[in-house]
Amino acid sequence: MQNSIKAIAIYCGSNGNNNSVYREMAGQVAAAIVGAELTLIYGGASVGLMGNIANAVLKLGGKVVGVLPQSLMSKEIAHAGLTDLRIVNSMHDRKAMIAEMADGFIMLPGGPGTWEEFFEMVTWAKLGHHQKPCGILNTNNYYDLIIKFLDHTVNEKFLHADHRDMILIDDSPQALLKRFFSYKAPTVSAWL
Repeated sequence: MQNSIKAIAIYCGSNGNNNSVYREMAGQVAAAIVGAELTLIYGGASVGLMGNIANAVLKLGGKVVGVLPQSLMSKEIAHAGLTDLRIVNSMHDRKAMIAEMADGFIMLPGGPGTWEEFFEMVTWAKLGHHQKPCGILNTNNYYDLIIKFLDHTVNEKFLHADHRDMILIDDSPQALLKRFFSYKAPTVSAWL
């Protein structure tokens, strides 16, 4: 596949193992990533949805790079079987390294850490710090309320419609990646 996207960052929960819908989604995401010959970049954990996706990509023969802060090593959640595990000093360093290594960012189901990391990348895109695609995989309607809230922020004039449109949304990993491959970042405007 010829495109400029070689590595995808996935932000998702370190919990969420109990619902089979999300485990199935992990397999679908892995198949889409490996099928497109992409490297998975993620938070380096062996637990929760994060571990599910890493394991599924590895099982399919794909490459997985984890970035884990030293403080989480002591919690024994590091994934020992990755293609590459990079240990960094802090969460800030983790986010910076993932942002640098990835060519696009996808948010899967998760909690506040997932949201914070993803929306930082959206903010950076809005400010013109990068021109990489950012997308939400809305499995099982998990993010319906956040999507509704994003639309509300446009209606209330706290987010410009062009910036809202920068966030690609789909419930299919294959369809979302296809949109990533054709993504063209909008021109950064004066009304940030």
